[in-house]
Amino acid sequence: MDKDKYLEEFIERMKKNELSKNTIDAYRRDASKFITFLNERDEDILNIDMVSIMAYVQALKKQGRANSSIIRNLVAVRSFYKHLIRVGKVNENPFFNYKVPKNKRSFPQILTISEVDRFLSIPDCNDNKGIRDKAMLELMYATGIKVSELLSLTIFDVNLKLSYIRCKGNNNKERIIPIGNYAVNCLREYIKIRDKLYTDNSGLLFSNLRGEKMTRQGFWKLVKSYAKKANIDKKIDSHTLRHSFAVHLLQNGADIKAVQELLGHNTIATTQIYSNVSRQNKIADIYKKAHPRA
Repeated sequence: MDKDKYLEEFIERMKKNELSKNTIDAYRRDASKFITFLNERDEDILNIDMVSIMAYVQALKKQGRANSSIIRNLVAVRSFYKHLIRVGKVNENPFFNYKVPKNKRSFPQILTISEVDRFLSIPDCNDNKGIRDKAMLELMYATGIKVSELLSLTIFDVNLKLSYIRCKGNNNKERIIPIGNYAVNCLREYIKIRDKLYTDNSGLLFSNLRGEKMTRQGFWKLVKSYAKKANIDKKIDSHTLRHSFAVHLLQNGADIKAVQELLGHNTIATTQIYSNVSRQNKIADIYKKAHPRA
């Protein structure tokens, strides 16, 4: 059995465990990268030890990989070798005596409400692309959905009359999310011109200007461009509006359990980080208002 076959078996097992497509793609990419590393060193994938793992970590560091990226790579490779042990191809896990460092979880970057207003005002609604972009960004902030969920929405997932969208998250678990007047109005304007933007009859709610499904990278470029035009001096990414949505809800008194359900988190522990951000911001505001030298 060749090395690619081992990897494909590993991927098939993850699919049976119903992991998300993004997780499976990341594990495939990271495990494949490690296999390539071993091939270049002329090492047998079934006969390596901790030294090979340490050499791989050093190689990733030389490439300038962030600590979080290295940890993600190691977690994928470790899972791959657990699979090889499970199917009887390897007797000892090379990670047995190697401790994968824990990733220090940093608080997500969020925008203030005024920064969100500034950011969302940038798309030029005098042209069709600007109308599309405005609708995408307003919808993301209104619902807190992930980029992958936003780009997978179909025209049939939107109910403007009752002001909600139907969203499918991990494992195709469906949730209904209300949308406010800003997003409803922007979507209404966008749907009027949607057919002018795309030549095909795709059911996707949003597409790129070629009528194809927009990629995560394409959406990131869009966000980056508008953030620059809005003069937002923060390190933001494609999920900044999702993070801001969660924190702003909590700051305005929303129940954390409700926020958990809106975000589609499996456990409340994942949502708790937004509560911590909200609390820190509240303490900082109190300090600024109360301290005579603030």
